[in-house]
Amino acid sequence: MKIECAVIDDFQGVAESSADWSRLAPNVDVRFLHAHEPDPARLAEQIGDCEIVVAMRERTPFREDLLSRLPKLRLLVTSGMRNASIDLAAAERHGVTVCGTASATHPTVELTWALLLGLARHLVTENTALRTGGPWQQTLGTDLFGRRLGVVGLGRIGTQVARVGAAFGMDVVAWSPNLTAERAAEAGARRLDTLDELLETSDFVTVHVKPNDGTRGLLGARELELMRPSAYLINTSRSSIVDQDALAAALREGGIAGAGVDVYDIEPLPEGHGYRTLPNLLATPHLGYVTRDNYRGYFSEAVEDIEAFLAGAPVRVLTP
Repeated sequence: MKIECAVIDDFQGVAESSADWSRLAPNVDVRFLHAHEPDPARLAEQIGDCEIVVAMRERTPFREDLLSRLPKLRLLVTSGMRNASIDLAAAERHGVTVCGTASATHPTVELTWALLLGLARHLVTENTALRTGGPWQQTLGTDLFGRRLGVVGLGRIGTQVARVGAAFGMDVVAWSPNLTAERAAEAGARRLDTLDELLETSDFVTVHVKPNDGTRGLLGARELELMRPSAYLINTSRSSIVDQDALAAALREGGIAGAGVDVYDIEPLPEGHGYRTLPNLLATPHLGYVTRDNYRGYFSEAVEDIEAFLAGAPVRVLTP
């Protein structure tokens, strides 16, 4: 009998065409699940017969409550080499090998700038008016040249964002807990001593720190109150870093001019969520990594992970 494999959370129905799954055909039956199932018990009913599961990023958490319902599971493949939604220690206890794939950073950089530019030039407002017969020219855009871009977190993504800001002629500053002046200069930015100073002086603030206990709630109500009423905030990192309720309040009350957000506490975002009606919020459904080339990389390497595991020599193994 063949091994059963499920590729879950294939929202766009593109996983099958993004890799050569036929390479697994002699040994593995692969099925693709397009609808997200948030309930662990119901999901276990759908994939409980599978020895292999391929998960897309952090759409579905694999923690004790789900892993304990999947006694047949032997291999869990995640796109990317880091997935905060997988409890690696619990997977190890249940005898599940977890493998990752490479992940490009430039798609998130590009979306960051799409959101920033869309906010600065009010593209949604103007495009909607043009399509619906509304007023011709109703907003004034915000120039980027000469404005201050504050980058919170200057890792791989933050560095690329900073360099684009410099190319626009922006005054690029950065802060993170362990950032040095030399490291900031390499990215074309200046290091500021405190996060407060960055928030108080920046026209645009973009978040790129890693999610962990130290960055959870890094930008809460107090921090958002430091920002200028004319400033914009962009978060394409993780929702846990920016307090979602505090950001909604700042947008409603005019504490900041607008925000661009691609990440949420609950995904997919519930239909009645307040974010869906804020006029000064430019929101996208977690598209940072969603590009054709990135998906080809994810799923092609997922096939490689499965082949290597079946050959008894797993690759790209993630450990607690």
